[in-house]
Amino acid sequence: MTAPSRGTPPEPLVPDVGIPRPLAERLSMAERHEYLRTRVLPRRTLVTAGAVAGGLLTGCGTASAGRPAPLASRAPGWAVRPFGRHLAFGPDPRSRMRISWQVPSAVRRPYVRVGLRPDDLGRRIAAELRPLHTPGVRGVRPALEQYYVHAAVDGLAPGTTYYYGVGHDGWDPAAPAHRASLASFRTAPARPERFVFTAFGDQGVGRAAQANDGLLLRQKPAFHLHAGDICYADASGTGRPTDGYDPASWDLFLKQNEPVARSVPWMVTTGNHDMEAWYSPDGYGGQLARFSLPETGFDPHGTPGAYAFTYGNAGFVALDANDVSYEIPANLGNSGGRQTAWLDRTLRRLRAGDGIDFVVVFFHHCAYSTSQHASDGGVRREWLPLFAKHQVDLVINGHNHVYERTDAIRAGRVGRAVPVGGSTDPVRDGTVYVTAGGGGRDLYGFPSGVRDSYEGHLTRHEPVRTFVWAKGGDRAPETVEWSRVRYTGFSLLSVEVRAGTSPRLAVSALAQDGRRIDHFEVRRGG
Repeated sequence: MTAPSRGTPPEPLVPDVGIPRPLAERLSMAERHEYLRTRVLPRRTLVTAGAVAGGLLTGCGTASAGRPAPLASRAPGWAVRPFGRHLAFGPDPRSRMRISWQVPSAVRRPYVRVGLRPDDLGRRIAAELRPLHTPGVRGVRPALEQYYVHAAVDGLAPGTTYYYGVGHDGWDPAAPAHRASLASFRTAPARPERFVFTAFGDQGVGRAAQANDGLLLRQKPAFHLHAGDICYADASGTGRPTDGYDPASWDLFLKQNEPVARSVPWMVTTGNHDMEAWYSPDGYGGQLARFSLPETGFDPHGTPGAYAFTYGNAGFVALDANDVSYEIPANLGNSGGRQTAWLDRTLRRLRAGDGIDFVVVFFHHCAYSTSQHASDGGVRREWLPLFAKHQVDLVINGHNHVYERTDAIRAGRVGRAVPVGGSTDPVRDGTVYVTAGGGGRDLYGFPSGVRDSYEGHLTRHEPVRTFVWAKGGDRAPETVEWSRVRYTGFSLLSVEVRAGTSPRLAVSALAQDGRRIDHFEVRRGG
């Protein structure tokens, strides 16, 4: 990367960051971050974020060698109220939980109290403060300091409800004045049993997003899958420093979701709007500061949206689709193929695991959709052969702000028609793909002339003319038969997982008012 010649007039600058516009459009995520770090922003503004990006702040627990010391509190501890609590599973959901929250200013010695009763929080676990600095942009936004706190709670008993409170010096959650802020969570059972999980992508902040949270809670899920485009602090989603960006949106998002995420583990992955160029070469430094998620075997410090966990009789795999996306190539090839190799190993391990009946994969960019962003050819090329090889039972995507569900797809074609109320066997028929992008952000539509078709409002099944993104950003037209259910509205996915002699996934899609708009079953060998 070279700077403009001193002997030529300077290029027009990108108004919010000061990068020449033609240069900004040519740079990768890593090159944009480097330009910001060395040419535009004072080095001191990126010290904290650079530590996050370098993996120095990714573990839970107290500060250790190599990590920056926690900042001194700027306010008395009794005046700093924690907010934005959100849970995530540790490597084993039966015994390990991650508790995260935010504070409006730096605090001393943060911790979490845990116990089997709200009046007996005898176990005290030290937490880690992860400060995050977002540099200001002259005339656009001031600099912002944000403080995220994380505690690793291990050694828990399976299938047990625990109560907890978060605090720091000067703020004891067990004190009578703070008892109302206590929350609870439940660990995964020791042996497979029936459970429910929910899923959507593309949530953001607003009335529709908050209403979906209420619908989610009514399903009483064991956990929730968020298929990327979490907050929309980065409004444009191209992975460029020219994107409009407001880090304070994260404060609003965590406050909005706390009533759910404080008790329902919130398992997120990365979307294109989650690449935030201010913090790290790949744009994930902010997410590493805000979330504590299971590590991967291929990149334990730098890819927060790729991991796997097992709950009951099902294995779940989260993927970072920015790594393979042809549509938005800012991070295309970011893992150098390591994520796809890890996916192959992980699916093989899960499929061979004792007691695992189902494998569910979730990520952001769509493998099969006909809405605004359509389908991504990079996802299809890199990952679909592995889904077929290991007989993945269900794939959940976001990106398109609608609900759309395919028939069972085998070798790129309809392996079996799966009407509303139907059933399918992945071994025989192929995999069903669900776009669950109605989490709360402004809705999209379907191609002109293509009608919604959902439970209670079925229309004639006809081919749909759409496209798939090809390498280089071209749109390759295609006419497809696999688009079975379409709904233009806010919604979420609710999946009941049954164990025993007749295991099955009972999949339902719910409109925001609670109406069921789709349902089908996945049964292996049935």
